[in-house]
Amino acid sequence: MKAYDEDDGNDEHDTKGEGGDAGTGTGTGTGTGTGARIPLPRASVEDGGRALPEPAPLALEHQVLTSLLGAWALAACSAQEAAAVEEHLGECDACADEALRLREAVTLLQRPESLDLDPALRTRVLDGCLERRPPRIPVPEWAASYDAETARLDALLQDFGDAEWHAPVRLRWFEDDGPASRRTTVAGVIAHLLTVDGTVAAALGLDDPLGDITVPTGAPAARTEAYWRASHYPPTRAVRTSWRRQTHGIVRTVAFTGDAGGMPVSYGGFELPLRDAMLDRAFECWVHAEDIAEAVDYPYAPPSARHLNGMIDLAARMLPGVLATRRRAGPAAPGDRPHLVAAGAPGRSLRLEIEGSGGGEWLIPLDSPGAVGSADHEVAHVALDGVEFCRLAAGHVPPAEAAAGQVGDRGAIRDVLFAAACLSRM
Repeated sequence: MKAYDEDDGNDEHDTKGEGGDAGTGTGTGTGTGTGARIPLPRASVEDGGRALPEPAPLALEHQVLTSLLGAWALAACSAQEAAAVEEHLGECDACADEALRLREAVTLLQRPESLDLDPALRTRVLDGCLERRPPRIPVPEWAASYDAETARLDALLQDFGDAEWHAPVRLRWFEDDGPASRRTTVAGVIAHLLTVDGTVAAALGLDDPLGDITVPTGAPAARTEAYWRASHYPPTRAVRTSWRRQTHGIVRTVAFTGDAGGMPVSYGGFELPLRDAMLDRAFECWVHAEDIAEAVDYPYAPPSARHLNGMIDLAARMLPGVLATRRRAGPAAPGDRPHLVAAGAPGRSLRLEIEGSGGGEWLIPLDSPGAVGSADHEVAHVALDGVEFCRLAAGHVPPAEAAAGQVGDRGAIRDVLFAAACLSRM
């Protein structure tokens, strides 16, 4: 049977078909009465199981193939063009060298992606969550930097193995107008933070990590040395659990204090209100986190600008008291025209200008901790980068080497830089 009706001139055979009966005239055709024919579907190569024909290769001239090298390096050619270029590269050394150079240039255009999580990811996620559902009991603003810095350090520690926990770390600070240091390990640094944070925990009514250990004074260094001596073995990674539990307890408790953070926290020889003690602990957590990161060769970013500004402000507010202590002890110069002023009255001042992240300006009274800084009585001006000033206050940068812009009374400038370094302690 034919696939479709052809007019082959043989009418005798064409009078009958499958579409109807010629004798009865019931067909729908015309003329001979033959039924209409519906063409059958044509067979496809894909349906027949036969192999598809290979596409004909492009025959391109050398100049055209050379012009396609850039697109080929960017993977922007069609399949046939790419095949033609690659076949040509096996035959032409000059084009092969040029293609290799272009491929290397393309890799430079691609930014390398770090496998580490963005340090700001936790903050962004929490901010997004809190925008949708504010906390029933929010953390006070003056405790936010401690919450953030302890969380950042905990994130650094979470993947440490035994080798990292026992990596050597040298704690550095400034003492007796010279550098001082103490050798320990990563675990020893966390034990140090645990014991000094314990002063805040004890003030809040939480358990003191020292427990029954006798301490001659409440100074941070004395507490740390007592804890280290009482340990039967050097601190290991197990100290992280105690430290993290304590930090969570401190943050949770200060959220319930309901006051402005005026509760006194004793540091042995001096006291700080709770709000300043939390800033102090955040600052030390960041500084020692950098010590740990340096020991394991890992990058660590400074705090956010808002938190860094709070830490710098605390240091600036403590400078007049340190200046007075140094002057009584003898190291600080009395100045060309020293004079005591009544509490709350303006006196000789140094303008401390902090540049960069968390920056600002502070007028530091020079002659009395009770005086008020005054622009009218300004005798010197010092400019420092924010992170550089914090490292000076941590005892990590010698005062004589601090990269500072200086104008005015050199003696006053030296006194303030050395007083900033004396804020540090183990």
